[in-house]
Amino acid sequence: MKRSAVKREVDLQILTDWVQPGSRVLDLGCGRGILLEHLQQTKQAYAVGVDSNGSKIVGCVKRGVPAYQGDILQMMSVYPDGYFDWVLCSRTLHELSQPKATIFKALQVGKRFAVGFVNQGFWQNRWSFFIRGSRVVNEVYPEAWYASRPSNPVSVQDFEDFCRAHDLKISRKVYLGADWKTVCKYCPNLRAGYAIYELTK
Repeated sequence: MKRSAVKREVDLQILTDWVQPGSRVLDLGCGRGILLEHLQQTKQAYAVGVDSNGSKIVGCVKRGVPAYQGDILQMMSVYPDGYFDWVLCSRTLHELSQPKATIFKALQVGKRFAVGFVNQGFWQNRWSFFIRGSRVVNEVYPEAWYASRPSNPVSVQDFEDFCRAHDLKISRKVYLGADWKTVCKYCPNLRAGYAIYELTK
């Protein structure tokens, strides 16, 4: 199984465990709606997605997942405070044009915010820059820098420093190792390939 598929399976498993039955869920950067469809089927969730890619929205519609094409911040602004039980941001954080504003808005319209991202502090990423002087190219980052989408590289340390600086409560967190399956129990900023957090105000 490709690394990207492994990551998707991990997201499904962890977030399904976290989301309570019957929850209202908004997925930021929902892609083709795989996660939301899964939550609808397993947790009877009221699920809504938003993505900027029109073809991915079509994929959501085919799955029976309501989704909107457009700007994430504008989409969230139409909902009242605390409307959603969960706002999810799985594998999208590094692509956000305004990550800080998005996180705060998600915590305004949602009671809980779950975010998962690739850890840029992972030792293989550091090694690639140290030895070759360039970004790693692999299953996680299959495209060269000039062919990829806008990216805000973030590490475990970066994210946790941000949360502390802005008084955001990390209620739960899971660090995964190089295989993105095994839990990483120590030195996560160096040894974790992927991290998932639950934030509350």
